Amino acid sequence: MIQPALFGGLFIGVLSALPIVGAGNLCCCLWIISGGFFAAYIDSHYTSRTLTVGRGALDGLAAGVAGALIWLIVSLLLDPLVGPMQRRIAEEVANRSDAMPPEARAFFDAVASQSPSSFRWVIGFFLQLCLGAIFAPVGGMIGAVFFKKDVPPALGGSQPPGVDDLYPPPLP
Repeated sequence: MIQPALFGGLFIGVLSALPIVGAGNLCCCLWIISGGFFAAYIDSHYTSRTLTVGRGALDGLAAGVAGALIWLIVSLLLDPLVGPMQRRIAEEVANRSDAMPPEARAFFDAVASQSPSSFRWVIGFFLQLCLGAIFAPVGGMIGAVFFKKDVPPALGGSQPPGVDDLYPPPLP
């Protein structure tokens, strides 16, 4: 169960931490659902038994928690690279636009002058943790249903041993 959670969490955390595709985008919940789905996929390949919906939800929840931790680490590592660029862009926008309302100019001036604070990281971590705890289990449940191993023989699954007389032969 640790390996699916780590791989699903890595998928969630890295994609959510990237500035272009991450949490500032509407696709952030898509990455979280996909990470839970990915965790269920990995768990279904490491076990010989069928993956239940509850187990898929548990895989997704573990991936969501791991994703929040990985998001925090990746965001802290990317901030020295991305933070100065964001502040410089905010400063350029505030200085170049003459028709900008004073409230918007004040916002961009505040962004340009702010330094990274630990409060921002704590709020971001808890937001990522809550979103991961809600949406990643949904992806895990979808993955459990999708990667179900006990397919009926009529749909191409294998027959259980010793019950050949219970099922009719396949159609030609």
